Amino acid sequence: MTVDVRAVTESEFPDWQRALRTGFLNPPVVSEAEVADRLPHVDLARTLGAYDRGRTVATFRSFRQEVSTVGGGSLTADAITQVTVSPTHRRRGLLSRMMGADLAAAKERGDAVATLIAAEYPIYGRYGFGAASWCAEWSVDVRRAGLDPRRSGRPEDGGRIDLTDADEIRKVGPEVYARLGGVRAGVTDRNARGWDVGTGLGVQSEPWREPYYALYRAESGAIEGFVAYTADDKWDDAKQPMNTATVRDLIAVTPAAERALWHYLCSVDWISTVRSGYRAPDDPLPLLLPDPRAAKLLTYADMLWVRVLDVVRVLESRTYPVTDGLVLDLRDGDGFAGGRYRIDASPDGASCVRTDESADLAFDIAELGVLAFGDESAVRLGRLGRVEELTAGAAARADLLFRTPLRPFSPDIF
Repeated sequence: MTVDVRAVTESEFPDWQRALRTGFLNPPVVSEAEVADRLPHVDLARTLGAYDRGRTVATFRSFRQEVSTVGGGSLTADAITQVTVSPTHRRRGLLSRMMGADLAAAKERGDAVATLIAAEYPIYGRYGFGAASWCAEWSVDVRRAGLDPRRSGRPEDGGRIDLTDADEIRKVGPEVYARLGGVRAGVTDRNARGWDVGTGLGVQSEPWREPYYALYRAESGAIEGFVAYTADDKWDDAKQPMNTATVRDLIAVTPAAERALWHYLCSVDWISTVRSGYRAPDDPLPLLLPDPRAAKLLTYADMLWVRVLDVVRVLESRTYPVTDGLVLDLRDGDGFAGGRYRIDASPDGASCVRTDESADLAFDIAELGVLAFGDESAVRLGRLGRVEELTAGAAARADLLFRTPLRPFSPDIF
């Protein structure tokens, strides 16, 4: 029988959740409380399932999202999540059918890009996605770090660290988080549901452990950052504390806030190790330590994947550090955004139009998402064979145009 791909109905949502849990190797049991908690926050028109004899055998969902661009602008994104295919129905083209339907709908709506966090790296490049941001995680040996714990709560810049609770984080956190998009590209918006789930409200995917919360206040009193972290309880045979503080969320919008929050975490009594959680690869953490070797790199991996649907809006939405113009020949096998475009950019703004001029660079649409968010070198991609230089020196010019001082950072997995 033919497997049917279509939007999920409300009565089918519990079975869709079961298939989702099966695909992610979670226990395939869905409680009524879980369904009741999650259903109001799901747009069923954008929730797809594949059905074989009435049973859900693949899942796919998208939702509206805003993602920051270089210079503090933003783009409307089709955020894709909860993608699974049951092990009984792999290699039947179900993902391609669901992805094709969703991207076509996103293009019709006028979304500029599609975004996702990839559980597996090799899957999404064939649909035009490129890894636009990366993440890193460090483990800090506090005893080697060399920070003076006496100043942890009273930073030398005149600010202060205050302990707080989840209620206050839900009140003040959104304004701080919204400012992060002005600092780095690749920041996805966090809605009220995200703040609730991130601070312990609603049904949780795993047992909830209440974290500690701390705010950084500048000398003026303005809140410029916050951190949520947990701590374990481990002691060695000599009755020495060997506890690890694990960061769940750390958002800082000024260098002073970053320095103060990391200093605080590395100065909590009984904490011998700090795990940073996922950070931007150029996070200042290691170099904030008098001994940077105290920070051991645990993870370096792709984070936000971007699929460009509207070339003009993507290239005109960001800022550029130099004045130059390039003609880009973009290949898009799915037909959503391919063609030849001329971008003329300067620190005052940019314009992008279709053109018949000879191209300076040629590459697949997946590479545009990578370049447009400022995280990759066109010269490097050229050496990998992923960018074709048609005009001598064009790749180096593209680097000057597109690269950014700060790498993109995507704090949330969705």
